Amino acid sequence: MALSTELQHKINTWLTGNYDAETKANIQQLLDADQEEALSDAFYRNLEFGTGGLRGIMGAGSNRMNRYTLGMAAQGLSNYLVQQFPGQEIKVAVAHDSRNNSPEFARLVSDIFSANGITVYLFEALRPTPELSFAIRHLGCQSGCVVTASHNPKEYNGFKVYWNDGAQVVAPHDKNIITEVNAIQSVDDVRFQADASRIHHIGAELDAAYLAKVKELSINPEAIQRQHDLKIVYTPLHGTGITLVPQALAQLGFTNVHIVQEQATPDGNFPTVLSPNPEEKVAMQLALDQAKTLDADLVLATDPDSDRVGMAVKDNHGEWVLVNGNQTAALLTHYLLSARARAGKMTEQDFIVYTIVTSDVLGDIASRHGVKAYQTLTGFKYIAGIIRDLEGQQTYIGGGEESYGYMIGDFVRDKDAISACALIAEMAAVAKDQGHTLYQEMQRMYATYGLYKEHLISLTKKGQRGAEEIQEMMRELRANPPRTIAGLPVTELRDYGQGIIRNLHTGEQLPTGLESSNVLQFILEDGSKISARPSGTEPKIKFYFSVKQPLASVVDFDLANRRADEKIQAIIADMQLQ
Repeated sequence: MALSTELQHKINTWLTGNYDAETKANIQQLLDADQEEALSDAFYRNLEFGTGGLRGIMGAGSNRMNRYTLGMAAQGLSNYLVQQFPGQEIKVAVAHDSRNNSPEFARLVSDIFSANGITVYLFEALRPTPELSFAIRHLGCQSGCVVTASHNPKEYNGFKVYWNDGAQVVAPHDKNIITEVNAIQSVDDVRFQADASRIHHIGAELDAAYLAKVKELSINPEAIQRQHDLKIVYTPLHGTGITLVPQALAQLGFTNVHIVQEQATPDGNFPTVLSPNPEEKVAMQLALDQAKTLDADLVLATDPDSDRVGMAVKDNHGEWVLVNGNQTAALLTHYLLSARARAGKMTEQDFIVYTIVTSDVLGDIASRHGVKAYQTLTGFKYIAGIIRDLEGQQTYIGGGEESYGYMIGDFVRDKDAISACALIAEMAAVAKDQGHTLYQEMQRMYATYGLYKEHLISLTKKGQRGAEEIQEMMRELRANPPRTIAGLPVTELRDYGQGIIRNLHTGEQLPTGLESSNVLQFILEDGSKISARPSGTEPKIKFYFSVKQPLASVVDFDLANRRADEKIQAIIADMQLQ
C-alpha cells in the first residue's frame, strides 16, 4: 500500500492512541483490505471548520465526523469561551436534529462543555436549528451549537457553532476557535468526563416562547381567519420540523393542515428519500402526490434541521410546480413589504438583506417600497452581522438566500423554516382571500419588476483530488476570465476573493466592500450574471445563473419564461458546464 509517510503516521496515531476499540477495528479493516483511497480520504486532512462549524461523513478518521474530531472541536470552543469571558458564568445552548448519532453527539459536547466548568442548556429532544439560535439570546448564553448536517445525505453529520447574538460565528471568532482546536494535539487533551450538575434540560418553555415570537410576525390575521381552511400539505422529511411547524400553523389559525405521515417520524436514515433536500422534487414527491389527491392549495417541506423550506403551488393549468428559492425569497419580500405598507407599519428605518448570488429582484422590490436593501456574502451569518451592526438604528424586516433559506424578523439570527412556513401560508391565504392563487401572485410580481430567472448547477468533486480540481477551476477562471459568454461581452468581473470589481472595458477597479470570499461573478452586457462559488459545506463547486426578461403583462409570462430558459441554456452550453 503506497500511503505517504505523513498519512501512515496519522493512521498509526489512531491505531495506538486513546481511541475506542471499534474505531481502531474499523481502521484496521481498511488497512487489511488495502483500501488506500478510503484511508486517504479519511485521514488526508483534519475535518475543518467551514461556514460556522464542522460537517463531514461519519466514520473513523481525522477527516470524518466522530466523537474524537467533534470532541476536539468542542474542547477548542470551550477553551476559547473561557478565554473570552473570564470571571463570568459561561452558558451554552445545545440542540440536535434527527440524524443518526445526533443525540449522542449532542450529549458528548454537553459533557465536554460541563467538564470545562460551562453551564449547558441541552434540549431534551430534537429541535429545529432556528430555535437553538433563539434560545441563545433568550437564555443569555455566550454561545451555542447544534448537531446537524442540514440537508446533506444520511452519511453526514455536523456541528454548527453560534455566538452570543444567536448568529453563527464570524471573524475573528471563527478563526480563533480554529486556532484553539488546532492547538489540541491529542484526544487526551479533551475533557470527556461530564459534570452532570452543570447540564440543564430545556424544552416546552422554550417552544412556547419561540412560537409566541413567530405569531407576532403575522400581518393579516383577518385574512387567515377568513381562509383558515386553506388546504396545506406539510412534510418534515423525517426531520425536526414535526416538533414546531404544525404548532406554528395552528397558532396562526390554520385548521386544515395535512402531514405526510410516511415522512412524519424523525429518522436519520431518511427511508423515503435519497436526500432530505426540499430543493429537489424527488424529496417532495410524496407531498405532491398527497396534494393532488386532496386538491390542496399549498405544499410545504422542511429539511432535517428545519432551517430551509421548499414549497409547491398549482399553476394556471392546475399542475403542481415547485417554487424555487429565489422565487420564494422574492414572494416573501414582496408580501412583507406590501402588506406592511398597507397596514401602515412601514418606517424609514426598515431594511432587507439578501446575498450576492440571490435574485436581484429583491433589491428592485425594496427600492419600489423605499426600503434599504443590503447585499452580503453567502451565509446567514453575514445577514446576522448586518443586523448586529445596525441594531438600534435600523429595523430588519426580512432577508434570504437562493438556497431556500429565509429569516423574517430578528428574534432568530439564522435562516428559519418555521417562521417561513407560517408566513408562506399567510401569504397564500391572503392571495386566496383576494381571489387568486399564489402562482398568479408570483406572475403579477414579475410583471411589475420584470421576469428574473435563475438556475443553479452544482458540480460534485469528492475527495482530495476533487478539492484540488475545484481550486484549479477557480484559479483558471480568475486568471483567464471569459471575454464573451453566449455571444455577449463580459463587461464586469467581480472578484470577491481579491475584493475587486473590475470593468473589463476600461480597466477601472472598485472595492467590493465585503470581506474576502472565494467567489467570482461575471456580468454580461445585457445584465445577466454568472457566479462561481466553491461550497463551504459540501464537496461541490456551484455555478449560479441569473437573467432578466422584460414582462409587461402576466399574459406574456410563459413566453418570457421560455426565453429566459433559452438564454440560461445558451450560457451553460458556452461555458461547457454540461
